[in-house]
Amino acid sequence: MTNKDLSLYIHIPFCERKCLYCDFLSGPADAHLRDTYVQALLLEIESYRNTPLAKQNITTVFVGGGTPSILTEEQMTAVFEKLRDVFAFRNDCEITIEMNPGTVTEEKIKCYLKNGINRVSIGLQSPDDELLKRLGRIHNYQQFLDTYQMLRAAGVKNINIDLMSALPGQTVAMYCDGLQKVLELEPEHISAYSLILEEDTPFYEMYNNGRILLPDEETDRLMYERTGEILYKAGYGRYEISNYAKTGFECRHNTVYWERGDYLGIGLGSASLIGHCRFKNTSDLNVYTEKWLAGNGAEVQRMEEEQLTEKDEMEEFMFLGLRMMGGVSKEKFRRQFGQDIQAVYGDEIEQLMKQELLACSDDGSRISLTKKGIDVSNYVFEQFLL
Repeated sequence: MTNKDLSLYIHIPFCERKCLYCDFLSGPADAHLRDTYVQALLLEIESYRNTPLAKQNITTVFVGGGTPSILTEEQMTAVFEKLRDVFAFRNDCEITIEMNPGTVTEEKIKCYLKNGINRVSIGLQSPDDELLKRLGRIHNYQQFLDTYQMLRAAGVKNINIDLMSALPGQTVAMYCDGLQKVLELEPEHISAYSLILEEDTPFYEMYNNGRILLPDEETDRLMYERTGEILYKAGYGRYEISNYAKTGFECRHNTVYWERGDYLGIGLGSASLIGHCRFKNTSDLNVYTEKWLAGNGAEVQRMEEEQLTEKDEMEEFMFLGLRMMGGVSKEKFRRQFGQDIQAVYGDEIEQLMKQELLACSDDGSRISLTKKGIDVSNYVFEQFLL
């Protein structure tokens, strides 16, 4: 087990203000609650010290939220010092932190670099200030530019920018103009997603009450197609349905998820996949902090635990792997499950290829989505549920 790779996800559930579309496990909190949470988080990290996981090679770390950049330099340093003390980081470990414009200072950026963070993901969503207001974002485009320029001045060489399409009142032309504006900054990576209406969010209620109008499905699809065309011309390769990168800057951490590698989630509501077991921490903030500070933290780990069957793993192998533009490897399927992919999914693959939704590589070793298949990817994935 000592030679196995492991990825870490660290959840910071705090933000300045909840965005209108957001259903993530996050929300505003005062300084005292944030500090209490960090103390509990440190205790959870410590709990892994004498476990086999502490001996695995940490290849990627992702600090997500929420808005992790809301923490102070002292809090972030404490988290990373504890992580490095408990776990075995590889020298080439990819370490990402998410941040929102307006929550970062030069001092914080210096702190991140000092702690080995070498990749930054900025939540821009749109360079249009009016659209940012409609989304309930806390920043404007100028604040984003200030943050981006601070990162570059500090020497950060791997930056992702999150963008959203199909926003209220957004046209295809508006979206494409915004995308070109972002490309002028030459980020290494762009994540481009359509807005999804999630239940129990203000946006969901506003939409059902007719207070916001969203672009129709055809407009949404056009934005998606134009994203690929514009980014391809600008030298970005699409390596996953919604992710584009310059060569060598694909997000290694997210690739672990899509390829079903081992990952350990630490913090409120964090999910893990270790071997054949998937588990998750409690999502109750008060319970999480109280239990850890009282010395009973183990009670809030693995609150939801599931032993995956071979059927579960086959399904995930297909619908997660097919998110990647490289698709799935027939040989890897055979090695992992001891049988040929055609024996399990032959009929489904044949049917989807007839529908021109899947294609085989020239050498016949891999199966991947076609351009048409990407447009209806959820339908394709459903076909692999056994």
